[in-house]
Amino acid sequence: MIRLFAGLGNPGPNYQNTRHNAGFWWLEALAQQLGADWTLDKSHQARVARTTVEGQAIWLVQPQTFMNHSGQAVSSVARFYKIVPSDILVAHDDLDIVPGQAKLKLGGSHAGHNGLRDIHAALGTDSYWRLRLGIGHPGHKDDVIHWVLQTPSLDHRIAIDQSIDRAICALPYLLANDMEQATRVIHTHQPQRPKKPRPPGIHITADVPVSIEAGSL
Repeated sequence: MIRLFAGLGNPGPNYQNTRHNAGFWWLEALAQQLGADWTLDKSHQARVARTTVEGQAIWLVQPQTFMNHSGQAVSSVARFYKIVPSDILVAHDDLDIVPGQAKLKLGGSHAGHNGLRDIHAALGTDSYWRLRLGIGHPGHKDDVIHWVLQTPSLDHRIAIDQSIDRAICALPYLLANDMEQATRVIHTHQPQRPKKPRPPGIHITADVPVSIEAGSL
């Protein structure tokens, strides 16, 4: 089962609503769903939350370094709690997927994503799970840096929030190690009528029961 969920982004209020922080957005939604409380853990250079599912400790990690040093926090928590790479899921923004779509995959190239590049190096392997949250591409490689550090349009933010909702619905399957069903849930794109960006608090709608005891570090 997935024992460590990490979300990638840049810390600080100047970045919190930028496309590059889509991984942070998903992890915040996950913490709300699990009822897990955040603690700033300077030893791991991260915000960390802990909860328990069916007697198994689950860790949420939000690196507080900048994106290109994300591997420090992820590898530090993984080593300390003896979590193998195949039990790690990293949520991150993805230029090659349109807003509103998300993909789940195990292993593979970092495709130029600096956060994944650093995690590859820190873990010494690419064999961990990724939740790829589509943010779209600006159309030209020279515009990428500005694009990822820019606030998305309202339509794009709504679409990204909808993909985050679907990925949260896959949580019971991720925790049950049913990655095939988790993939089906996450990859299913169901266009919805536009709505306002999600208020705090979301709910699992998948039909697999999950027993959760939440607590903070």
